[in-house]
Amino acid sequence: MIIAVDGPAASGKGTLAKRLAAHFGLPVLDTGLLYRAVGQRLRDDGHHLDDGLAATGIAARFEPAWLEDDRLRRREAGEAASRVAKVDGVRRALRTFQQDFAHQPGGAVLDGRDIGTVIAPDATAKLWIDADVAIRAGRRYRELASRGEPVTEAGILADLVERDARDAPNMQIAPDAIRIDTSALDADAAFARALAEVLAVLAEAGQSLG
Repeated sequence: MIIAVDGPAASGKGTLAKRLAAHFGLPVLDTGLLYRAVGQRLRDDGHHLDDGLAATGIAARFEPAWLEDDRLRRREAGEAASRVAKVDGVRRALRTFQQDFAHQPGGAVLDGRDIGTVIAPDATAKLWIDADVAIRAGRRYRELASRGEPVTEAGILADLVERDARDAPNMQIAPDAIRIDTSALDADAAFARALAEVLAVLAEAGQSLG
């Protein structure tokens, strides 16, 4: 069973993916962390974030241990991820790792922007999670501010608008994806809706409901 959870930044897809994974007893992968790790390594090695050749080389030697870097949760890492993710060579280099994770015995839950279209177009259930950009900005602001990062909500909003435009080429909604707008939903309501949708897909397919 593979569950693909796609959507733009700060839409709530990461939280949903983790809760769905816990419910079904499946491993979960935040694929955005892969790009954050490549971007962070690019910075650490002294390269410019728009150096596609260097980014592709780093992605080609990607190591899972890089995902343990605490810096990957910072705002700067998210910006770096968005920059390197637009490089075709980086996406190709990281594709196999994601596909292997998705297709491991028993399945998995993955969240990202192209899971249901590129990484696992054969996913059992595909969700597209979205929310109004102002709502997403407020959520991200509260998350970062709670960690003591010096941010403003206006600054976060501007960043998300820019990121949405940069990420657009890689945010193709699968034709069979179930779209959920979380603008008016809290975390529990969003999870209840997502779980109900996944269970309905599983029931229709005749699979175990977990």
